[in-house]
Amino acid sequence: MTRKVFHHAVSLLVVLVLGGFLAATMVRLAPGHNVDEELLDARLSSASRQAILQARHGDQSALQFYLHWARNLLHGDLGTSQSLGQPVAQLIRDRAPVTARVVCLGLLMGWSAAIALVLFAAATRRRVGDVAGIAVSGALLSLPAAVLALLSVIWNLAGSLAIGLVVLPRVHRYSWNLLQSAYARPHIITARAKGLSASRIFLFHVIPVVGPQLLALAGISVSLAVGAAIPVEALCGIAGIGQLAWQAALSRDLPLIVHLTTMVALVTVTANSLADLAAGREAAA
Repeated sequence: MTRKVFHHAVSLLVVLVLGGFLAATMVRLAPGHNVDEELLDARLSSASRQAILQARHGDQSALQFYLHWARNLLHGDLGTSQSLGQPVAQLIRDRAPVTARVVCLGLLMGWSAAIALVLFAAATRRRVGDVAGIAVSGALLSLPAAVLALLSVIWNLAGSLAIGLVVLPRVHRYSWNLLQSAYARPHIITARAKGLSASRIFLFHVIPVVGPQLLALAGISVSLAVGAAIPVEALCGIAGIGQLAWQAALSRDLPLIVHLTTMVALVTVTANSLADLAAGREAAA
C-alpha cells in the first residue's frame, strides 16, 4: 500500500510539472495564436499597439512562459487573466464551488439512475429489464454532451442533469457486465442453489466481488463528469470552471488556460488515484 501511495504521489507531481507546459505548447501550435483581436481595432494609436505587443512579448515562447509560470506558482502567484483582467486565483476561487456542485449533482444522478436500472434488471431476472436498461444507456451513449446540454436549455432543465445523462450509460453498461459476471461465479451459483435469499446473496457475495471494480469506475466517472462540465456550463450559462475554460480557449488566454488545464488534470488524477487506493484496500481486505 505504501508503494502504491508513493506511485500515485509521483503521478500527481508529474501531472503538475508537465500539464502546464503541454497546455502552453498546444496553444502555441494552434492556428492563429499570434493574432490579437485588440490589434484589429482601427482606433488604436501606435503607442497603444506597441503597448499591447510589449505585453504579449513575454508569451512568445512556450518554454519562457512555462518557466515564468512555474516560478510564480512556487510563490503562490497564479497571474492575471489576459482576457478578463482579473487574478486567476480569484476567478478559480469564485467559480470552483459552482462546478463542484454541478459535477457532484450530476454524478449522484447518473450513478443513482444507472444502479437503479441494474438492480431492476437483476431483480426481475427477465429479458425486459435487460432490454430496457440497454435501450436507455445506448440512446444516451449516442448523444454528445453538447447535445444533452442544448436539450437541457431547450427544456429548461438543470445543467447537472445533462452531466448525469453523460455518466449514466457508461456506469450502467460496465456495472451490468460486472453483475452478470459475478452471478456466473461458482460460489454464487452454489449459494443460489442452496436457497439463500436474493438480498443475502447480493449483499454478502456479489458486492464484495464487484466492489473494487465499481470504485475504479467511480474514479473514471469523475473524469467524464469534469470533461462534460465544459460544454454543459458553456451552453447552459453556468458560471463555473467549465465556462471559464471555454472563454479562455476562445480568447487564447494563456495564463488562464494553463492553470485550468493543470487544475482539471490534477482533479482527474487525484480522483483516479483515490479510487485505485480504495479498491486495492478493499480487495486486500
